[in-house]
Amino acid sequence: MLRRRLNRLFGRDERRVDSRTIYVGHRPCPATDTFIPPKFCDNRIVSSKYTVWNFLPKNLFEQFRRIANFYFLIIFLVQVIVDTPTSPVTSGLPLFFVITVTAIKQGYEDWLRHKADNEVNKYLVTVLEDGRRARKESEKIKVGDVVEVVEDETFPCDLILLQSSREDETCFVTTASLDGESNHKTHYTVPDTEKGLESLSATVECEQPQPDLYKFVTFFSLCVVSLRSLGPENLLLKGATLKNTQKIYGVAVYSGMETKMALNYQGKSQKRSVVEKSINAFLLVYLCILVSKALVCTTLKYVWQSQPGQEEPWYNQKTQKEKDANLYLNMFTDFLSFMVLFNFIIPVSMYVTVEMQKFLGSFFISWDKDFFDPEIQEGALVNTSDLNEELGQVEYVFTDKTGTLTQNSMEFIECCIDGFQYKNRDSSTELDGFCVTDGPVSMLQQKEEEELFLRALCLCHTVQVKESTGQEDWVGDQVDGVLGLDGEMVHPAELRGFIASSPDEVALVKGAMKYGFTFLGMESKNMRVMNRDKDVETYELLHVLNFDPVRRRMSVIVRSKCGDIMLFCKGADSSIFPRVRQEEVDRISMHVERNATVGYRTLCVAYKLLSSEEYAQADAGLREARLALDDREEKLMAVYNQVETGMSLIGATAVEDRLQEEAAETMEMETAKSTCYACRLFQRGTELLELTVRTLEDGGRRREERLHEVLLDYHKRAVQDPPPVKTRVTSWTSAKQDYGFIIDGATLSLVFNSSPDSSHYKSLFLQICQNCTTVLCCRMAPLQKAQIVNMVKNSKGSPITLSIGDGANDVSMILEAHIGIGIKGKEGRQAVRNSDYAIPKLKHLKKLLLGHGHLYYVRIAHLVQYFFYKNLCFILPQFLYQFFCGSSQQPLYDAAYLTMYNICFTSMPILAYSLLEQHICMEVLMSNATLYRDVAKNAMLRWSPFLYWTLLGVYQGLLFFFGVRFLFSNPALQDNGQVFGNWSYGTIVFTVLVFTVTLKLAMDTRHWTWINHFVIWGSLAFYMFFSFFWGGIIWPFLRQQRLYFVFANMLRSVSAWLVIILLILLSLLPEILLLVLRKPRWPHSRQVRYTHI
Repeated sequence: MLRRRLNRLFGRDERRVDSRTIYVGHRPCPATDTFIPPKFCDNRIVSSKYTVWNFLPKNLFEQFRRIANFYFLIIFLVQVIVDTPTSPVTSGLPLFFVITVTAIKQGYEDWLRHKADNEVNKYLVTVLEDGRRARKESEKIKVGDVVEVVEDETFPCDLILLQSSREDETCFVTTASLDGESNHKTHYTVPDTEKGLESLSATVECEQPQPDLYKFVTFFSLCVVSLRSLGPENLLLKGATLKNTQKIYGVAVYSGMETKMALNYQGKSQKRSVVEKSINAFLLVYLCILVSKALVCTTLKYVWQSQPGQEEPWYNQKTQKEKDANLYLNMFTDFLSFMVLFNFIIPVSMYVTVEMQKFLGSFFISWDKDFFDPEIQEGALVNTSDLNEELGQVEYVFTDKTGTLTQNSMEFIECCIDGFQYKNRDSSTELDGFCVTDGPVSMLQQKEEEELFLRALCLCHTVQVKESTGQEDWVGDQVDGVLGLDGEMVHPAELRGFIASSPDEVALVKGAMKYGFTFLGMESKNMRVMNRDKDVETYELLHVLNFDPVRRRMSVIVRSKCGDIMLFCKGADSSIFPRVRQEEVDRISMHVERNATVGYRTLCVAYKLLSSEEYAQADAGLREARLALDDREEKLMAVYNQVETGMSLIGATAVEDRLQEEAAETMEMETAKSTCYACRLFQRGTELLELTVRTLEDGGRRREERLHEVLLDYHKRAVQDPPPVKTRVTSWTSAKQDYGFIIDGATLSLVFNSSPDSSHYKSLFLQICQNCTTVLCCRMAPLQKAQIVNMVKNSKGSPITLSIGDGANDVSMILEAHIGIGIKGKEGRQAVRNSDYAIPKLKHLKKLLLGHGHLYYVRIAHLVQYFFYKNLCFILPQFLYQFFCGSSQQPLYDAAYLTMYNICFTSMPILAYSLLEQHICMEVLMSNATLYRDVAKNAMLRWSPFLYWTLLGVYQGLLFFFGVRFLFSNPALQDNGQVFGNWSYGTIVFTVLVFTVTLKLAMDTRHWTWINHFVIWGSLAFYMFFSFFWGGIIWPFLRQQRLYFVFANMLRSVSAWLVIILLILLSLLPEILLLVLRKPRWPHSRQVRYTHI
């Protein structure tokens, strides 16, 4: 690996050629004169960030890239180099604490990655070596090894399938860990390979590693047989799992970090929450305050020293070295000393407290029993804890429909054949179970059309049949990795399960089975269908024209027993209609539109009878395209488009995908300006604005011209002058009328194209979307989903966006949004792995946002404001003290207090508050969604709350200092007539400070637990104990002990006790008055429930 990285660094990349040659089993062909084993990377997977040797320097480098850490490192170095008034320990110890805690957290996370890597790399696999089966660790597999994989095992590297235990020389795999689709895919062995792999001599000429999961171009050459062209259907990808096949053998072509899975792995971009941005802004303000204080004190020092007799008083004579020193250098040194003295105004410990709060707080989501789903026996999952508070700031929600709003559980509802609509009835009626609802069906021609349609459903698919021997071992249909039973009584001959690439295909095959046509499976390359008369029809499968999202259709070419060659095609209406006659479209389009409006998933079915010449031309074109090493996909697409023309439209199907539980209730909650990308959320009073290819083609003009006209019309209606209606309580959009906006992928491409008018189109489109209650985007590519999220995310105001989905096609928008949520649904776990949070069902989103999100934001916002406030209270008396000590940099507090203030005395209460506080109980938050609005748009971290906390800190800091100074106006405060010194002055100020800021937090606490009581009162008790202990013993390692018996003497004075109690009460008086006089910010639970009643 090191060699490969060095080669890339110096430009000598091993991928300098376009292809690589691999010898199967490391055996060269006999025709090869010389054999030099090629060098490829090993099969180790490395996802960890550190090693034992580079952890310390690399981790320190990354931590000191943070501004706060680097700032305190500079302060520490200044204290070490320059003669400063405080010990280097005062800033070094807190910095060491922060760095150590963060390093331990990051080291633990990387150790988990190492552990996961070792589980993969040390996994034992079976490899054929010199004709013998040998067990070795996965990381020791080399390119060219022949590997054996048994059922339910994961492929250890990218393999070309050589042999399979199945008679039809195929195998089934699931690729859920790669593309999120856990459906069963069929892969094929290399044609004409020898049965004995021990003596197989062959070479593989394949392209260099590249990340496209669906692209693979290679040639397989046997020494005695001609060249064979292979494609993705022959490649078994690392991470995929072998299913319904006893075992296979394959040759390794890509290994380790060159596998497609490794090349597709990309670390998620660092997402910054709005709270972190507010912290940086506040930090900049306090940094300016710090510099201003240092400049003021430095100026005052030299102004004071400029007065006669003050520069060199009789009790502090200068040395000769000090007299010879440069004035400006002295001024700069003094400036640095004041910076060190006041540097505690910057709360470095806040960063580690925030990280601990996020890390520990994320467990509350995982532990929430309401998120547990008994069906999958799983709860919520937190992949990143950095965005907890962002859950309380969501303004736009983007959701996938299939599997997210719906269950991805398909049921055949109805169909339309030659213009007549058919529905299923429970009892047998005419036409063997079909119920014709809108036309006569007595004609024989209609019967023939009907049977042709059902044959098309039984033949045009990639479904596999899983045979069963009896009822007890029948496992049902397997779709997307989930077993399902219909619970219906079936004929013993129909006792079978289906292995399908999608739920739609199973629904269509089972729909045909209900009406008398049963797909019996494949025998070799023959598809067997049992018709209504219980006769078995056999069709030879000649070619499969696979489905892809560009064509939006798939086809099969079959030959019947009588020699007829037929092409059956099914796909989206937009893909099929342009390829059939218009009169056929007119008879069926009405039914398709009606079913789509209801919410059913529709597919159109067509066929074509091919002549011998047409098939020969198509067969030659397909074979030639599949042998192409360059542009294979484009050439195949051209042949597909050529053969899929001039078809006859047979009919259309309607399949229902049931809604998720509580889907409607969840998506109607008040997430600010919620734009829900979903179906069936339009209300009866919603006015629909449609922007699709169909609406653009109505005017008969160019699409671009029509697009501009339609956008202006919709903008005028929805944005400029919407009709006035009553405002709904549940609406949180800027629109006065409920509008629904519909747009398809083709039209969106026109909006986002690179033409000069594109920015104008996008601006109009965005404003229309923001003034609609629901936006429905249909037929969208994954990239288009991400483009829409990016457009809204970067619009005016930078609204917080949330994307939720359950499939691999949702990953792009999940990664693009501020918050990505994955549904643990039936379309694999790719969305879950790439998400920030994962939940079992859509209904759990409501509590995640309205409950947990609201509380997380309130907690951390209070934590941030509190940290800045208590540090301002801490340093302001130190600044004021300089006016009374000749700006001599004399510290007010002892070094122990400076060090322990943020680490021990005040850290635990705010951490407990930020984890446990519930200013409103969860039930009230869930029942009243309007409370979510109160904290929207970062309401608690705006400049006005920040100013309030800052003024409160200034007031209390002034009161601490001048209140104690008033006490010291009496020269005799002790019974023996002795006076207090400057360290007693500072200790009294510090005591009032610690008690005030802690009691302020206690007053803010609404939800008391035993933990809150323990840390709040325990922190105050610890401060008292530490002060007695620190000042009551002579410590031998200290050169000077400033607080020896100071604390004990202070508490002997009744005046000191009186002033401490009085100052604490006066400091908290404004807060007490606000609590009494101000209207409660948050409603009581009883008030909220009464309002809803």
